[in-house]
Amino acid sequence: MRWTGWAAAYALGLVALVLAGAWVWWQQEPQARGTEANALWARHQWVGEPHSDAEYRALGELLRRNRITDVFFHTGPFEADGTVPARKYRYARQLIAAVREYAPGVRAQAYLGQIRIVDGDGLIELDDPDVRAQVLKTDEVFLDLGFDGIHYDFEPIYPDDASFMTLMKATSELTRSRGKLLSVALEQQTLMDEAQPFYKALLPRGGRYHQPPRPTEEFLRDVAGLADQVAIMTYDVSLPTEALAGWHFARHTRTTLELIGDRTTVFMGVPTYRPLMGWAEDLPVALRGVRRGIDDLKRPPRRPFGVGVYADWTTGPDEWAHYRSAWLPRTAKTAGG
Repeated sequence: MRWTGWAAAYALGLVALVLAGAWVWWQQEPQARGTEANALWARHQWVGEPHSDAEYRALGELLRRNRITDVFFHTGPFEADGTVPARKYRYARQLIAAVREYAPGVRAQAYLGQIRIVDGDGLIELDDPDVRAQVLKTDEVFLDLGFDGIHYDFEPIYPDDASFMTLMKATSELTRSRGKLLSVALEQQTLMDEAQPFYKALLPRGGRYHQPPRPTEEFLRDVAGLADQVAIMTYDVSLPTEALAGWHFARHTRTTLELIGDRTTVFMGVPTYRPLMGWAEDLPVALRGVRRGIDDLKRPPRRPFGVGVYADWTTGPDEWAHYRSAWLPRTAKTAGG
């Protein structure tokens, strides 16, 4: 019992040291400012429901004011056979016309995905060549409608998923032949590539969003060679203090930009919602953490980079105001502040 008490005290001491060290690190004000290459995940209603001209004008103003360059408009999800029923995006043409009129230069991308079948659990079987072929045909439908790119969000995707990479290669050929973009949302990188076998062996696979897998360095480099943009879903941190959550965003920003920032445009996902159980993750913490990560870079990436705001349906005026004041470059002309 005495040894148990000593072990517990030792463990608590280590935890206290980690928390104290993180708190001290967190006090330093970031020097880096944000960028004007930023993305936004947008709700399905923009393509699935009618909107007034005033609503489209307001959307355009929001995108311009906040220097959003790319919007991932939810247009799916895919059905199991790789199709998307036309009734789900019946107002897509009106949306695209409105974005071009009220937010010229902003790229509207078709946000498509589904729960990938892994070990028998999920909804879409990417291992099936016929399904992948139909996914490509569906992509063509959205490009024909006028979308500026295809944004994939299949989950879960493991680094050894050859079928997903086959689909990525085929989609890249399609989008580049049309002069369009291919972007993809991926989970945050694993802390150590060597831990990937433990994720696969010990944790459940398939059926749920935002669980491991975590991309390895090799996988991220391979994806970055095919995609024009990679959005890292850095949110859903579940850490109890602002300092720890901020460290999470800083670390992933630095490591991701160092790894693939010369190959592709990177968006670090930041949340505008409060997670369950009172965890410390929120937009101010995320933006501050991303800026600290930029501070740690030895040099800026060669390709554009920024943040991806998740999501338009959880972002209110206060969050947008903080985003402008804490993230956008001070030289950016943001109407109204």
